[in-house]
Amino acid sequence: MHVYRSHTCNELTAANVGDTVRLSGWVHRVRDHGGLLFIDLRDHYGVTQVMADPDSPVFAEIEKVRSEWCIRIDGNVKARDESLINPKIATGEIEVFIRDIEVLGDAAELPLMVFGDQEYPEETRLRYRYLDLRREAMQANMTLRSDVVASMRRRMWDKGFREYQTPIITASSPEGARDFLVPSRLHPGKFYALPQAPQQFKQLIMVSGFDKYFQIAPCFRDEDPRADRSPTDFYQLDLEMSFVEQQDVFDTIQPVLQGVFEEFGEGKKVDQDWPQISYRDAALWYGTDKPDLRNPIKMQDCSDHFRGSGFAIFAKLLEQDGTEIRAIPAPTGGSRKFCDRMNKFAQAEGLPGMGYIFWRDQGEGMEAAGPLAKNIGPERTEAIRQQLGLGVGDAAFFLGGKPKAFEKVAGKARDVIGAELNLTDTDRFAFAWIVDFPIYEQDEESGKIDFEHNPFSMPQGGMAALEGDPLKVLGYQYDLSCNGYELVSGAIRNHKPEIMFKAFEIAGYGKDEVEKRFGGMVNAFQYGAPPHGGCAAGIDRIVMLLADTANIREVIMFPMNQRAEDLMMSAPSEPTSDQLMELGLRVIPQE
Repeated sequence: MHVYRSHTCNELTAANVGDTVRLSGWVHRVRDHGGLLFIDLRDHYGVTQVMADPDSPVFAEIEKVRSEWCIRIDGNVKARDESLINPKIATGEIEVFIRDIEVLGDAAELPLMVFGDQEYPEETRLRYRYLDLRREAMQANMTLRSDVVASMRRRMWDKGFREYQTPIITASSPEGARDFLVPSRLHPGKFYALPQAPQQFKQLIMVSGFDKYFQIAPCFRDEDPRADRSPTDFYQLDLEMSFVEQQDVFDTIQPVLQGVFEEFGEGKKVDQDWPQISYRDAALWYGTDKPDLRNPIKMQDCSDHFRGSGFAIFAKLLEQDGTEIRAIPAPTGGSRKFCDRMNKFAQAEGLPGMGYIFWRDQGEGMEAAGPLAKNIGPERTEAIRQQLGLGVGDAAFFLGGKPKAFEKVAGKARDVIGAELNLTDTDRFAFAWIVDFPIYEQDEESGKIDFEHNPFSMPQGGMAALEGDPLKVLGYQYDLSCNGYELVSGAIRNHKPEIMFKAFEIAGYGKDEVEKRFGGMVNAFQYGAPPHGGCAAGIDRIVMLLADTANIREVIMFPMNQRAEDLMMSAPSEPTSDQLMELGLRVIPQE
């Protein structure tokens, strides 16, 4: 017999009754039934009930066992009485009578319990992550993550991609986030950087003549943490292809991700149709470039109904350039109580409130109610109702100003309305490609033109597009949203040096600066670079959605906390004087 186990804690069935077996695992729970001791013995695979009575030769030793001790037992498999069968576990038909026991590792007093569903502060869970990971939900999340990555790899290989590894220590590159810098011992005063993404390397792989590349790639960004973002590192399914257009990338990645969600989505509907929505339409309809399409609400521009109206606040607002009034339809939300609740939501978001109209049945016909309705009159109110397709029992909420100032709150309000009115289909994964991103934006105060999105995207129209108004230039850049989260970002790359130099020149970056920052890639493009494009899918967020959790730390094995600290390993830590001296560095104390 094996020194530790003949079976896992999920294998034994009624077919094993009478067998002598050896099991190893952790003491999940101990139950004393007046001289009968029952232990739920747990390993990674499952749970087996083992038991002993005073006739067991090791009963005295078994009495000493406590939760989370790691033990090995030998015993005989017995059938449970029919009334005691537990159909919830695979081993529920049997139990094991203990003949021998060995304590492989006893446990001190536990800072958190593994058994049960008790809630513990996140700081405690992360400090004792190795205990937290023993819990059933965390075991399931990490197994899910591993299985998702394996599925992605298989699907990419099936599509003719090969996996290539890119460097982890590289040069600093401004890609939208802060770099993690690594001091060089051999070159004092100089620094490497951890890659924010394999972006430049994967493009160079295309220049090198490899037609299809993918990688399960670690990425490092010194970012402020959020619930759906790790503050230090994350993993992505990174891919690049040569001789492709935007649609080719969509057609490649959709079946991969759709298949993963169908495989691991536990029966939730996975949309087959992934609409392509322009960035501007997404902002107008949903208030965000990562819309949750499970919610059917579409916002609309209702500015014309308020121009010169009796509602002075909106009428005067519309006299200013670049302003508009948007309506958020709220089917079934037509009660003053609900409207007042949404008004308080807007105030909590820092706005004075939200205007609203709701429609009710007054016996002799439909009536529009609310302060806005009184101010603009029945004709305008009726026109708004018809535009929005609303009726009795429905409502609409209104926000005004320059869109960029209120879009974020409008998008949040849309989500809240959809959730509170049960309009959002929570049993579904809804995807949408967001396309036609503007490459440039203009600072309102300085008037300076700068990049709004990925500067390496090929402008739609090529060089000719860059000769006109920069604010009208769109890029072949795209994101994929799912249920309100951005899962994928990518682009068809700007592979022509002359177009790249022109694109950066518009944003105020001279040729010398571009060559200094991106010299490796720019130089390579002078030697027959193919048209190429690709994307990257965030593995952590994908698993987060599949695990049905809103906190990304629930699906990362050893995450940092919200202050970018590893409480378990005490990182970041202070370097020793010898380390600093060897690197030629000195730490300046912060006041």
